[in-house]
Amino acid sequence: DRQNEGQRLYATHCASCHGAEGQGLKRLIPPVAGADYIVKNRALLPCLIRRGQQGPVVVNGVEYNQVMPGHADLTDSEITNLLNYVQSAWGNQGEKYTIREVSELLRPCF
Repeated sequence: DRQNEGQRLYATHCASCHGAEGQGLKRLIPPVAGADYIVKNRALLPCLIRRGQQGPVVVNGVEYNQVMPGHADLTDSEITNLLNYVQSAWGNQGEKYTIREVSELLRPCF
């Protein structure tokens, strides 16, 4: 089940920082639950997962500036499933990704 794969991938690669419920960690790690960043930066998210993030980001009006490690070991399919889990978990209602869309968005990341 792809939904469960996304949930497992989130638990393995993301929950230790972003929280089991996507709540983030105070002013250190941004939330992914109810995060405006996810809606506003849809096209950047696959690359962000693959390569990580450095430098400041603003999520729900709060600035965060911690290093997020990349997950270059995840396949395009796994990134798609992970993103689709985040898009639908914790009340998020984002548009689902297709594997084709994620693969195209990942092309410039390598």
